[in-house]
Amino acid sequence: MIGGNGDSIYKRLMAAIGRGDLGEAPDLAHNTGRAARVDEIDAAITAWTVQRPVAEVVATLQAVSVPVGRIYTVQDIAEDPHYRARGMIERIVTATGQVLEVPGIVPKLSATPGAIRTRAPALGEHDEALLRHPPMEGRPSNC
Repeated sequence: MIGGNGDSIYKRLMAAIGRGDLGEAPDLAHNTGRAARVDEIDAAITAWTVQRPVAEVVATLQAVSVPVGRIYTVQDIAEDPHYRARGMIERIVTATGQVLEVPGIVPKLSATPGAIRTRAPALGEHDEALLRHPPMEGRPSNC
């Protein structure tokens, strides 16, 4: 993800990708002009980024103060130590004993942080209790 829509940021972005011609074009000095030529600008950025690994793109643009960050895949999230340290990946045990990693509770609140307190029921596990105590007329079944 590249955030290059501010006027000075746009110029730095174009210089970094070797497209100073677009960065210095008078009609592209402000966002209204860039919006009219968005397809051309996006094509220039794409032509530069597809030739490089994500880490190089991020490092190059960070070096010139262009807001940039990689978009994580599910695997990236699962392997990121910061996500784990923040409790964003939690281990649970299913009714059959299988250990799974699942998304943690969001948002993380200091007074009421939230937690996964029980596992999901197995299919039919609560049937007997539900049949004994059906929901009352007009009330949601989870009340």
